[in-house]
Amino acid sequence: MTESGASGETADRRAQAFIGRGFRPAVVAGLGRACHPGPTVAVTALVTALAVASGRDAPGCALVAVAVLTGQLSVGWCNDAVDAGRDAAVGRTAKPIVAGLVSARTVFAAAIIALVLCVPLSLACGLAAGAVHLIAVAAAWAYNLGLKATVFSWLPYATGFGAVPVFVAAGLPGRQWPAWWAVAAAALLSCGAHLANVLPDITADVATGVRGWPQRLGPGRVRALIPVPPMVASALLVLAPPGAPSALGWVGLAAVALSGAAGLLLAGRSPKAPFAAAIVCAAVDVVLLIATGTGITSL
Repeated sequence: MTESGASGETADRRAQAFIGRGFRPAVVAGLGRACHPGPTVAVTALVTALAVASGRDAPGCALVAVAVLTGQLSVGWCNDAVDAGRDAAVGRTAKPIVAGLVSARTVFAAAIIALVLCVPLSLACGLAAGAVHLIAVAAAWAYNLGLKATVFSWLPYATGFGAVPVFVAAGLPGRQWPAWWAVAAAALLSCGAHLANVLPDITADVATGVRGWPQRLGPGRVRALIPVPPMVASALLVLAPPGAPSALGWVGLAAVALSGAAGLLLAGRSPKAPFAAAIVCAAVDVVLLIATGTGITSL
């Protein structure tokens, strides 16, 4: 029996014990924690904001939100279910599966259900847009199922988030295409988020055989590299569009620089600070796209 299988069966017994004692909410809470709620909510909100800025009507924006949400839920649950054995091996008791709140089997079943729902919801946004979104979700699943342990661990991030402007634009009348610099900026932001997300777990990852791009670089190089992709992405959004950069663009660049620096300075207090800073940088760049008139509809 594999370690992950033993962990799953143990978690199953604990989950059944919770249910038998009338603590079913603990399983629901476990699923809520296993979906990576912070990134799930952040990504859903940012993509929905771009859809609103693109001029989609309220039902269209709601559809985008639900499609992205189901995709993100499937990715988060898949990640925790697949990593359950490694999480247990390094004592990550904050993980709900390791804590015994919910079983790996239940979490993976939830991931499959969310993925199945994601398919028609994505295609309802438009066949071209839906196909692009499903490619992004498939890239994230590929990361969870093996690419995370290779030198190409950055590729699913770049593919998935680089597809966001395409997904939003392709769902508009005429199937518009975003500018190259919007796609490049989204891909760069995702690479920075990948580095920041992995940084706190590099030592434990290496101990369990995960040797992706950040793990091969090592903590020192990753820490030094984290601010670079968001800064380059933001510079593209400010400098690449036609016309002179606006004052808001320069303010946005400064905000991204400050956010990146704050994330690194606070990393000692909170290992998740660099990742939180990466989310802030993404939010600033979405604001730049919307407020400076370089949103999806005008690309």
